[in-house]
This record gives sequence, structure tokens and C-alpha cells, in this order.
Amino acid sequence: MSDSNTQPAFPDVMGIIGKTPLVELRHLSPKPGVRILLKLEGNNPGGSVKDRAAWGMINGALERGELEPGTKLIEATSGNTGIALAMIARLKGIDIELVMPETATRERVQTMRAYGAKVTLTSKEVGMEGARDYAEKKVSEGGYLMLNQFANPDNYRAHYQSTGPEIWEATQGGVTHFVSAMGTTGTIMGVSRYLKERNPNVCIVGAQPAKGSNIPGIRRWPKEYLPKIFDPERVDRTMDVSADEAREMSRSLAEHEGIFAGMSSGGALAVARRLAEELEEGLIVCIVCDRGDRYLSSDLFGN
Repeated sequence: MSDSNTQPAFPDVMGIIGKTPLVELRHLSPKPGVRILLKLEGNNPGGSVKDRAAWGMINGALERGELEPGTKLIEATSGNTGIALAMIARLKGIDIELVMPETATRERVQTMRAYGAKVTLTSKEVGMEGARDYAEKKVSEGGYLMLNQFANPDNYRAHYQSTGPEIWEATQGGVTHFVSAMGTTGTIMGVSRYLKERNPNVCIVGAQPAKGSNIPGIRRWPKEYLPKIFDPERVDRTMDVSADEAREMSRSLAEHEGIFAGMSSGGALAVARRLAEELEEGLIVCIVCDRGDRYLSSDLFGN
């Protein structure tokens, strides 16, 4: 019998990051014998896969003593990392400034500000590269620490420690292919490390935008801006996806599977479906990065 005075233990918000569900495609799977499972990262408290990396990077900086009293965080972001950082920084009592192109959806900006972050918008002409340049300039002037998701090993370590093991355990080691959009590349780098340690034959596939396509959350970086955490040897194959494919797949995912997700998720799934058509059998796990409500002010789902 339990002590009547014992209070049940409940986690705070950071305690429910991760452990997201895997669901199977029922209507959009293109080939019998090849199963496609979607990891629903929009179930994280901040609404995206970036909660994992943000938690890892902030905790890593605190543990190493890099974040001192009075130091502010600054980070360039296309959206989801910024939202996750804003949420966790506020819970840790840390001030943060987030820098993003003015093309970011209104929902992203409003969510960051709701968590108490300062948001700075750079011109659409300089894009994400310009946002990164702005943040680096502020750091050089003093008083700021940039976690730098593009070069911070804590980004991919978070996925090595959580996302990879979750996939392995949920599939009972049966995963044959892993598909992820590539932005900062933290997700694919961390998951690749873990799955390859368990089974070197797991095929790691990265989705990248076709030339001329603009897909939020997926990038084809110029060489000088290529994320430093990216190791091409950890990706077995890259497959291009067009903006039209990504947009159409996001809409189909909502309509036919009841999964409301963003454009980068549509891009990753388009690649996963194309991959499935090449196989006779297999178990593909695909990352669904975030929730579709982040895109309602855009034309992704029509206006």
C-alpha cells in the first residue's frame, strides 16, 4: 500500500521531450511488402524535432560553464530551432535573441515572442545565410553566446542519445532504411551514428531540395555555409525533392493519413515513397519534423 502522503511525481515540460510515436502509413504506402513508419516529432512540447537539439545544446553549454550569469544567447534559425530554444531558455532563466529571415511564417515569429524571446528579422535578400552572418557579428561584439546549431556536436548527440535508440527499440531492430530532411543535419548525423552501430547495413537517406527549389527546413547549402557537423560519409544516399513534390505530399499526408505536418516533412516522405518503389521489401522510418499549424499563414495548405 502506498503512503497516502506521497505525492505523485510528474515531469516538467522538458521531461516530455522525445519518446514520440511511430505510426505506419496506411493509405500512401506505394508498395506491398515495404512498410513506411513516420516518427511524429510534432508531438514534442515545442512542436518539432528541434526540441531535442535545443535541450542538448543549452544543457551542454550550462554543464561546460559556457553560459555564465548575464550572458545572452543568440541564434540564427529558420524557425523550429528558434521556437525550441525560446521555450527552453525561458525555463532556464536565460535571455535569448533569435535571428531569422523576414520570409518566416507569422506563426513562428509569434510563437518565439510568446515564449519571451527577442526576434530580429533580416531581409529576404540575404536569406538564412544573412541571418547567420548577423548573429556571428553580434557575438564578435561581445555579450552574446551563440550555440551554433550548424557546428555544435550537442545537436547530433541529442539524436544519438534519444531519436536513434527510440527508432531501434520501437522497430525491434527491424529498421532497414532511415529517411530525414537535411537542414542543420543534426538529426541525420545523430541517428546515423546510432543505427549504424547497431546494424551497419541500415541505409541512411538524406532529402535535399532540387536545384531552384525552396523548401523551409531543407537546405542545399553553399560550400562556405555547409554545417560543420555534417559528415557526408554518414549518409549513404541523398535524393532530391522539388518544392512542388514536398507541398503536394504535405497536403496528401493531412488528407489521406490524418497527419498535419510541414513542408520539410512532405519532402522527406516524398523521398521515402520514391525509395519504397525501388525495394521489394523493407522497413523505412521517416522523420515528420513538425506540425502543419506552423504554416497556416503560408500557401502550403491553400488560402
